[in-house]
Amino acid sequence: MSESTSISESPVTLTSKGTRAIRIARLTWHVLQATVSAAIVFPFLSIAERRVRVRRFAQGLLHILAVRLTVSGTPPRADQAPAMLVANHVSWLDIFAIDAAHVVRFVAKSEIRRWPVIGWLCAQGGTLFIERTQRKHTLNINEQIAAGLRAGDLFAVFPEGIISSGDVVLPFHASLLQSALSCNALLFPVAIRYTGADGELCYAAHYAGTRTLVESLRLILTQPVIRVHLRFLPPIVCAGRHRRELADEAGAVIAAALNLPAPRRHTQKASHPLV
Repeated sequence: MSESTSISESPVTLTSKGTRAIRIARLTWHVLQATVSAAIVFPFLSIAERRVRVRRFAQGLLHILAVRLTVSGTPPRADQAPAMLVANHVSWLDIFAIDAAHVVRFVAKSEIRRWPVIGWLCAQGGTLFIERTQRKHTLNINEQIAAGLRAGDLFAVFPEGIISSGDVVLPFHASLLQSALSCNALLFPVAIRYTGADGELCYAAHYAGTRTLVESLRLILTQPVIRVHLRFLPPIVCAGRHRRELADEAGAVIAAALNLPAPRRHTQKASHPLV
């Protein structure tokens, strides 16, 4: 079994109940401050000032949860716009890890908008929420993304459509890449990996399956440290390509960066609205 997919057999010491309680208290205060700021201060801030606040919030949240971020590669520069990030999806922490490194606008599933407080904060940060089962809504979201890209916004999408456990990269759906195609944008793949104190994959960080947000948070709080590594990969030129080609190539290069098998290539058009 490869290093990237192995599970450590040695037990990891979990945090004490006291440590978890302190983290919860600090996290509650951090989110409360952000909520007040977003409601009262945000309307009067410039876009640049909002990005500074978003990045500080993301960095603070990771710090409180003992999530240590490392970044390699080069994020998109301003002179490379229009540009879009595409990443594998492992955890709800992904959005904060990316924002802590390079503030972007996200496209997220509509369920997140209904999360207490967090959903509202994401909306204030410019996240677009998509009804994944409604093709017409996907078209509308693509139009909004394209308008944002042309205005200089940097968007990030998770083309897998669902969250994986981090030991596999699932096939990338292509529908949301249409907006990048229509703008001749550069597509920047981002490989995301979480490891624990033992250096192995941290399965406590992932949000796949039937875990609720509360259950996921409880598991994260038990970890003495979680390390998340973002690797920004060389951009892919969209011009002259088909969106399914782009989805397959982005998925393959991300898998290769994580030392994982490439996702199975789409062989035919599926009924899923995000394909």
